[in-house]
Amino acid sequence: MRNILLLICSLFVAASYAQQNNFRPPSVPLVAHDPYFSIWSPADKLTDRETVHWTGARQPLHSIVRVDGKSFRVMGADPSHLTPLNQTGLSVYPTRTVYKFKNELINLTLTFTSPVIASDLDLLSRPITYITWDVSSNDGKQHKVQIYFGCGSEVAANNEDQTVKFDRKSIDGLSALTVGTTDQKILSKSGDDLRIDWGYAYVAAPNDQKPVTGIGSREFLTNTFEKEGTVKDAGNPYEAGKIRDNYFFSSVVYDLGSVGKAKETRWLMLGYDDIYSIRYFGTDLKAWWAKDGTTFDQLLKKSADEYSKITAKCEKFDKELSADLKTAGGDKYAQMCSLVYRQCLAAHKLVADKNGMPLIFAKENFSNGCIATVDVIYPASPFFFLFNPALAKAMLTPLLAYSESGKWKFPFAPHDLGTYPYATGQVYGGGEKTEDDQMPIEETGNVLIMIAATAKLDGNADFAKGHWDTIEKWADYLISKGFDPENQLCTDDFAGHLAHNINLSAKAIVAVGSYAMLCDMLGKKDKAAEYKAKAKAMAQDWIKQAGEGDHTKLAYDRPDSWSQKYNLVWDKLLGLNLFPASVLKKEIKYYKTKQVKYGLPLDNRERYTKNDWITWTATLADNKNDFQAIFNPVYDFANATPQRVPLSDWYIADNAFQRGFQARSVVGGFFIKMLDGPKLWNKWSSKGTKLNGNWAPVVLQK
Repeated sequence: MRNILLLICSLFVAASYAQQNNFRPPSVPLVAHDPYFSIWSPADKLTDRETVHWTGARQPLHSIVRVDGKSFRVMGADPSHLTPLNQTGLSVYPTRTVYKFKNELINLTLTFTSPVIASDLDLLSRPITYITWDVSSNDGKQHKVQIYFGCGSEVAANNEDQTVKFDRKSIDGLSALTVGTTDQKILSKSGDDLRIDWGYAYVAAPNDQKPVTGIGSREFLTNTFEKEGTVKDAGNPYEAGKIRDNYFFSSVVYDLGSVGKAKETRWLMLGYDDIYSIRYFGTDLKAWWAKDGTTFDQLLKKSADEYSKITAKCEKFDKELSADLKTAGGDKYAQMCSLVYRQCLAAHKLVADKNGMPLIFAKENFSNGCIATVDVIYPASPFFFLFNPALAKAMLTPLLAYSESGKWKFPFAPHDLGTYPYATGQVYGGGEKTEDDQMPIEETGNVLIMIAATAKLDGNADFAKGHWDTIEKWADYLISKGFDPENQLCTDDFAGHLAHNINLSAKAIVAVGSYAMLCDMLGKKDKAAEYKAKAKAMAQDWIKQAGEGDHTKLAYDRPDSWSQKYNLVWDKLLGLNLFPASVLKKEIKYYKTKQVKYGLPLDNRERYTKNDWITWTATLADNKNDFQAIFNPVYDFANATPQRVPLSDWYIADNAFQRGFQARSVVGGFFIKMLDGPKLWNKWSSKGTKLNGNWAPVVLQK
């Protein structure tokens, strides 16, 4: 009987492992911290292609293993003449990516751990990834093993025509190599398709593992390792040079000696010190980790000392979160959330304001590069409401401060705060000057709903109370303008302007209901009753005018049309109860007749879709089977799309081709299913940061 139980257990483990390995991410997160420090593998195998920045620019990381004098590639497409070690497995967890390799001689596991646990602001802010090699004999014999790691200088530059310079540092038990551009123009440019070219990339290895370091061209370093099993500097390592002329690398070699059945482990840290991170109106802000004067050398030392504790914490976090994700939405849902966890965070930067309070800024990747875009924050917000509601406040605070600063003169919420990394004022549409191409209903509704979600989690509306005049003004705007929106853009602005947008109308109604909820929490009972009644009346009118037989229309004046009504999900999650469950049930039934191989189209006008909105729409379902029926094609899309980029959220539902967008934070919206019920939502959100203090006022530029 015991043997039968053991066999069943082993088959279960094998099945779970096979499922992980049957999943083919479009691009694999390796180093994922912020919009500038974000490196991915765009291939099935780690040796098929060079690693890249999320924008697709080359940022090569290389690894080679030398076994009994013969070298094998483990990471990177170069040097191409070396045989790749056979990759046998790939698992992507929320904070870790694990590759497995083997041949007839050795087994090797290569693990990338980015300890971005969102409930811990100090860990989340550390721009340091651990890279770990575990090696053992596969044939039972002893083998001489050396490991090579190389980091290309492109990691610290915007383009290959820039000039870089290396340095060495000895940091209390660590050997470190640094590289950065010679110009060092800090916060000198803004935009989307850009890489950082200020600050310094670090490769740091613990001295007790006896690392040998080398600086030079990729060809020189790898040739030396292949022949001698070590590295050394090429010429004068500290002489500045143009990247394109030599393709310089920082390299580390470990000699493991004779390796048998017992596992041998070596690790190092890849980090980035950006010096200053965000220009927030009149102030340049540092990353959160530096708020108390911590230097990057000190951060590396602390991270090295905590290697075992942090990697164990990440493994435990991944295991617990994965189990809860499976409970909420099933295996495919859990795998997709694991894939996008780091992607969501890596599109943000966490900084400290002048009072030492957290501010977190989203970058609108692969679009227009805006910073703090409200209709990007809104779809990503479930991630923050789940893992750390304090971060949701840290995201909303700059927008509210801007709206109250005098720079923003309109009666509705702004779209953005500028172009990353400059949070200095709206640039989208008419900017601060006109109402041209604004998103008044969209952004105003978004902010009010998100403020209501923070109040639900806090159990009070104290955060809202500090911005009450603004909130009240915006609620009244939605009462007057929200039910039947004028010809304007919504978050799906790629679809163009649309008047009488029914999904946008639903958002306005839910936002008015959110305002009523806030009034009630603040003891404003008469106003709460008044606005609750208005929201209910709007909802009843919506049901009458939006309906078309077995579904709702795209716009009030468009018969024979339909669209996803993903905005209704907050009525359900916030418990506003403005719309009867029968409306949601009818929509879900209709959507199941309209979806195609890779997902539910956004509406009847086009064949493209957005997988963040699909997840929100699926969460309208009142049972797990319907949720999976609508969500699971999102998994199929990720497994099939030919574009090898960090998960795109906008694609053609028929053929899985990327329509646009990649590496965006909006995939944080996948976690909305975890909010569909108090047990899991409360479990995770309760781990979040408890904030003490007041945010610094905005300093306007002269």
